[in-house]
Amino acid sequence: MKKWILLSVVLIFVCVLPASAMHLSEGILPAPWAAFWFVVAIPFVAWGLRDLRRRSNVTPVFKPMVALIGAAVFVISCMPIPVPTAGSCSHPCGTGLAAILIGPQLTVLVTSVALLLQALFLSHGGLTTLGANITSMGIAGGFVGFGVFHLARKLGSPLWMAAFLAGMLSDWATYATTSFELASALHGSGSFLHMFVAVAVAFTPTQLPLGILEGVVSAGVYCFIVSRRPALLQSLRVVKAEAV
Repeated sequence: MKKWILLSVVLIFVCVLPASAMHLSEGILPAPWAAFWFVVAIPFVAWGLRDLRRRSNVTPVFKPMVALIGAAVFVISCMPIPVPTAGSCSHPCGTGLAAILIGPQLTVLVTSVALLLQALFLSHGGLTTLGANITSMGIAGGFVGFGVFHLARKLGSPLWMAAFLAGMLSDWATYATTSFELASALHGSGSFLHMFVAVAVAFTPTQLPLGILEGVVSAGVYCFIVSRRPALLQSLRVVKAEAV
């Protein structure tokens, strides 16, 4: 029995694989920068909570829909591809699609919940870096996705193209912001620009195709909802009837 216990302990230490951080990992940001990103994120989370209360009073079924989209963001963003040179991982985000379905404010809210659960139970990201991760994935990703979608529609793009651009550019905006956060905190006495480019280049081989893939998924899901349940989009009060 003792031999099996000893063998098990040896296997744990010998066979364990190196882990790469998901999102921005615990402790990667100095305390002042971690605090700064919390200051940036908290007003947007509060805005999302206020928006949820307001819209739930108008549409009783709105909360379950938000919860469903939050679950989707949680699952989609749990698919990491390690990028050891950046101290993080590439992964799809789902915030572009969320933003064009429930709006950017609520996208920040559901993203913050997803990131908190991942940090607490999956060791993805960290509690000290939660503000920075919300800023990059929820705020940058959500507002860029929402803005790109509606700008593309105003310029005459078809629905599928607008949704594709929203998903793709939301994903890329998340990682541009992550690169900015890392470069701002870690460039030291070196060049901020050089650090930013180095981190962004490290993400590029994985995030470039992932962004395109996320654009395809966003276009497919959005167009499917438009073809099957157009009234659902109108009830979410994100798009007007003529935009469906």
